[in-house]
Amino acid sequence: MKDVVKLTVYMADLSGFATVNDVMAATFTAPYPARATVEVAALPKAAGIEIEAVLALAVCLG
Repeated sequence: MKDVVKLTVYMADLSGFATVNDVMAATFTAPYPARATVEVAALPKAAGIEIEAVLALAVCLG
């Protein structure tokens, strides 16, 4: 999780936003990843939440 630099959180109902914040605080440490949260009309398979993560990885070529 330390390599996550940005999250996009898609939620079918933003009333659960406080719970998402609690989970994020328990999962990540400072510096926290950037985050955008978007309320959507529906998600595949009637999911309540979908999260997309962008990671930054160092590559050693030597």
